[in-house]
Amino acid sequence: MDSPLRVLHVREGEGDAAVTMGPYEIETLIPEADESAATAYRVRIAPGQRTAVSYHRIAEEFYLVIRGRGIAVLDGIEHELRAGDFLRLPPGTTHGFVTAEEELVMLDIHAPGSRPDRDVYFIGDTPPGFGEVTSFR
Repeated sequence: MDSPLRVLHVREGEGDAAVTMGPYEIETLIPEADESAATAYRVRIAPGQRTAVSYHRIAEEFYLVIRGRGIAVLDGIEHELRAGDFLRLPPGTTHGFVTAEEELVMLDIHAPGSRPDRDVYFIGDTPPGFGEVTSFR
């Protein structure tokens, strides 16, 4: 029998150790052992970055901008981002991000769950760390 889900309370900086993958710094908020219907990450993109374009075949993805400003490129269309903005990306939506002079920090949720080694596909080269099993602790 599967173990019951446990309540999680994760303060900023107290999630699983952040992992740098290409221009992303990704802090997992739901440990893989606790994963059920979704995954959640705190994602940081440093100033002056352009991420690779990716998509998910299965997962629907939700972003909430916590801090900073940037541009989301969704299916080739640019959308300016600032704190408080929300994005819903249905499966198959291509997406990438561009930052200017400030860091962009976002909450990123996938349903069903997606991890760097599962349900992440890139248009072009795959950034380091993606597509391989990654230990967050």
